[in-house]
Amino acid sequence: MSENQLTGVILSAGKGSRIDPFNTHYPKPLLPIANRPIMGHHIEIFRTLGITEVKIVVGHLMDRIINHFGRGGDQGVNIEYVEQRSTLGIAHAVGQLADRVEGDLLLVLGDIFYVPRNLPSMVDRFHAQGGGACLAVMREPDREALKKNFSVELNSEGFVAKVIEKPRNPPNDLKGCGIYLFGPEIFDAVRKTPRTALRDEYEITTSLQILIDDGFPVSVAEVVEWDYNITFAKDLLDGNLKYLKAMGLESVISDSAQIHEDAVLERCVVGDDVRITAPVVLRDSVILPGSVIDSPREISRCIISPESWHQC
Repeated sequence: MSENQLTGVILSAGKGSRIDPFNTHYPKPLLPIANRPIMGHHIEIFRTLGITEVKIVVGHLMDRIINHFGRGGDQGVNIEYVEQRSTLGIAHAVGQLADRVEGDLLLVLGDIFYVPRNLPSMVDRFHAQGGGACLAVMREPDREALKKNFSVELNSEGFVAKVIEKPRNPPNDLKGCGIYLFGPEIFDAVRKTPRTALRDEYEITTSLQILIDDGFPVSVAEVVEWDYNITFAKDLLDGNLKYLKAMGLESVISDSAQIHEDAVLERCVVGDDVRITAPVVLRDSVILPGSVIDSPREISRCIISPESWHQC
């Protein structure tokens, strides 16, 4: 591996219990934004940066992820899967990679959808500072949204002095976005990371603070246009609708979908092998692959799968 070659890492082991009922059949990273799995968008980000070696940390419904992506040949990358048997936090997931990754890594969370901007500048900054970590951030005017993520305090030189998980009083409008560049020293910081009292997990924000306290540079880069944390079913719907609007698309309909000639679709995402055999009116909805709609009706703000219909 060359000196500046990165390994891409996607964390996708979580159960996603809050996105019920879809977590029974879908690992969250396989849920689609505009008919591409969230994780598929992540792999495309890796490819734009020239990353071809990818590690995916799997757990819940891991066979579905492995069956979908295989070894990565169709995506132009080489994928290795690493099982996280106990979901004990992001730092714990990173620790599973200690013997699998050589050199620097770009890590993304598998259940957050990102629209990046100028990610190469983040990579350049990380390499220029000589390791440590670089964190993707964005400006977030909503203080309540800041309280649900992590925030950072910067020192006079613009490096991170303090990392705050779910701050009660955010020190600024910088929100952590769940994209991280790490040098190999992150694994030593993870080994030093204790479980937190708040969630009884190994938090990556604690590992980052250890990295800082050990003297490694940790910087930030404003390289995310917008993101969407897919926590609840409503987030999946709204994330798709926001992406359609941002891309200037009315709808996205799979070529393999069969649509009744009198059906009306407005601002919809329709997946592979969907069959709409009745003159329905569909607005602001996501139809997951293999679903069937066979009776006339008007549907709005709904996620439909072969197993269930969920009104958002």
